[in-house]
Amino acid sequence: MVPSVFSKSRTLPSPARRHLTLDSLLPSSLHTGTLLRPAAIEATPPPPPPSCAPHLSTPRLSYVGYIATLRSCVAARALRPGRQLHARLLVSGLGGDAALATRLVDLYASSGHVAHARCLFDEMPQRNVFVWNVLIRAYARDGPRQESINLYRMMLDHGVEPDNFTYPPVLKACAALLDLGAGREVHDCVGCTRWVSDVFVRAGLVDMYAKCGCVGEARSVFDGTAVRDAVVWNSMIAACGQNGRPTEALTLCREMAAEGVGPTIATLVSTISAAADAAALPRGRELHGYGWRRGFGLQDKLKTSLLDMYAKSGWVRVARVLFEKLMHRELVSWNAMICGYGMHGHADQALELFNKMRRDALVTPDSITFVGVLSACNHRGMTKEAKEFFDLMVNVYSIKPTVAHYTCLVDVLGHSGRFDEASDLINGMSVEPDSGIWGALLNGCKIHKNVELGELALQKLIELEPDDAGNYVLLSNIYAQSGKWEEAARVRKLMTSRGLKKIIACSWIELKGKSHGFLVDDTSHPRSDEIYKELERLEGLMTQVGYVPDIRPVFHNVEDDEKRNMVRGHSERLAIAFGLISTPPGMKLLVTKNLRVCEDCHVVIKLISRIVQREIIIRDVNRYHQFVNGDCSCKDHW
Repeated sequence: MVPSVFSKSRTLPSPARRHLTLDSLLPSSLHTGTLLRPAAIEATPPPPPPSCAPHLSTPRLSYVGYIATLRSCVAARALRPGRQLHARLLVSGLGGDAALATRLVDLYASSGHVAHARCLFDEMPQRNVFVWNVLIRAYARDGPRQESINLYRMMLDHGVEPDNFTYPPVLKACAALLDLGAGREVHDCVGCTRWVSDVFVRAGLVDMYAKCGCVGEARSVFDGTAVRDAVVWNSMIAACGQNGRPTEALTLCREMAAEGVGPTIATLVSTISAAADAAALPRGRELHGYGWRRGFGLQDKLKTSLLDMYAKSGWVRVARVLFEKLMHRELVSWNAMICGYGMHGHADQALELFNKMRRDALVTPDSITFVGVLSACNHRGMTKEAKEFFDLMVNVYSIKPTVAHYTCLVDVLGHSGRFDEASDLINGMSVEPDSGIWGALLNGCKIHKNVELGELALQKLIELEPDDAGNYVLLSNIYAQSGKWEEAARVRKLMTSRGLKKIIACSWIELKGKSHGFLVDDTSHPRSDEIYKELERLEGLMTQVGYVPDIRPVFHNVEDDEKRNMVRGHSERLAIAFGLISTPPGMKLLVTKNLRVCEDCHVVIKLISRIVQREIIIRDVNRYHQFVNGDCSCKDHW
């Protein structure tokens, strides 16, 4: 999934909203009266609220006018006239009226002035559930989110019973803070109320558990929901998509349609994102067509999710077409396109679009934008440019670097062999280095056979991820590359003693809605004989143009002939061969692999793309490789 995280660009309020005046918001019946005029307010005693003086008809009409005007201010989020009216209420002596104060709290909270809303709230002698909900929702939306949870608990202490408008924002705050304990506390409270079956409360529970990484508990809430509308389905689909279960998200979408619940734009966005993460391009294209048939085709949210899906599936040109058709290009759209170019190594296009975003569209980049830009530089080995963009992000845009930014920079420095700079960067990081940082450094050590620094990186990785066998394998390979077979054997023995097993390489390709997986030297596929015949045919053609197997990626102390046989049966080659014999000439192939593509397979796939005149895209654990006519988008830098 894209990655699927979208940020929103800030927009100025509309001119109509900025120029609203108090007079324009007053009910027509009040424009000719004198009650709201300052002179009249001074000369006339303040009208009491209806509950105190129901027998006074004229003051009651004036009181209703105040309520109606405040309601108009809230609906239009008209802060300036709302403040003017607030001042008049204070002068008239009505500032402490509970109903009017409730409207004022709603006005300030909905306009983003939560601190002002809280001051009014704290001064109110009587507070109903509505005003509690207004402030809880404001804190959950604008922060600090912990205050939303604190206010909820204070509400309970005051004996005010929460309702179905209280629980969703509190659960949203718990999800944002990843506060599973508070979320479970709310869940326990909900279970004792009549709102336990409310669809919005159930959806909030699913979302909270999903954000906290408890997909099993989210699924339990979902399965226990008797009546599931689109909101609940969407929450569960998003939960699976955001927690590395894209296939399950796609299955849920099918079940949702089978139960007669019509997918919404939110359903399509989440499911398309899942299709991108699962490399399920055919499913994504089906959703594309479905969205157009349902009339969602003009919505930019759908177009943005589609361009992200096509970019992740290797169809970058289609993604760019969708990008150009967007009616309003917000920051999330620019980020999706820039990151799409970056992940495929199209650094020139990514940087060109980045400059266009800043200079022509006047859109301010954010943290995600720079992840895409630095990724583009990294995938093309543009060390100098990566450092310049990193400095631009920190010194010009005042964006605090995250682990993702540091990882890109460490990776590009390690690839270029600039280990002193990489080490200095890690030692001076403003955040704690994680496994991604040390893994990037270890990968650079493998490329340049830096055994000493590689050992240090592995030591850090073992501290962070003691059960990840891939770290041991990488160091073992570094030793093997340097001819230190005894040390390589020692590392593998250490793996065995700790009960760790190397991840089995696997590649898969989806054709006609069905996924076909292959392991190394796999013979289990029904068309296995045809697959190996196709590989033998292709190897014969490659040999004619001078191909010689590169056995360096085989880190075993065996004879060269055996090493050559080992590389011939790599899983990505089997998947490509199956794709070639199962699809018409000229059709693009997309193969996904759970590990890094080896050097020999990289050479072989370049040659195959030239021989068969096909575009072949390999999505490995690190990046995308787009092979066209003998060239790769990575320019042999990966």
